[in-house]
Amino acid sequence: MGKLAKRVDDHVGERIRQRRTMLGLTQEHLASALNISYQQVQKYETGANRVSAGRLFEIAKRLETDVAYFFDGVEPDDESKPLAHGGKNRSTIELVRNFNEIGDPAVRSAVTGLLKSLASHPVEHFAEQ
Repeated sequence: MGKLAKRVDDHVGERIRQRRTMLGLTQEHLASALNISYQQVQKYETGANRVSAGRLFEIAKRLETDVAYFFDGVEPDDESKPLAHGGKNRSTIELVRNFNEIGDPAVRSAVTGLLKSLASHPVEHFAEQ
């Protein structure tokens, strides 16, 4: 598990503990409401066990808050960067994926030139010919 994931797990566990104690509930009370053992609640709160999305949703309901509460205050990781995937729509992603499959550098260069040409000229220009 990465450092960021562990830090988030620890933070979520701490927020569960904070919210539970804010409401005056024991680990046993929360465990009973979730139909799990108090030891499991303890493991969630210490970050020893990860909380699944479904379980976190259920915990939020039982603790009368929204799921976002558990992530409030998570510090961003300066080293984390979004994955470069070539765009937000499926056709762009498929274009990049297929382009990366072209093994011949000359063909890749020709495709790049074609794409640049298509991008710099209006579609109407090609339709007229």
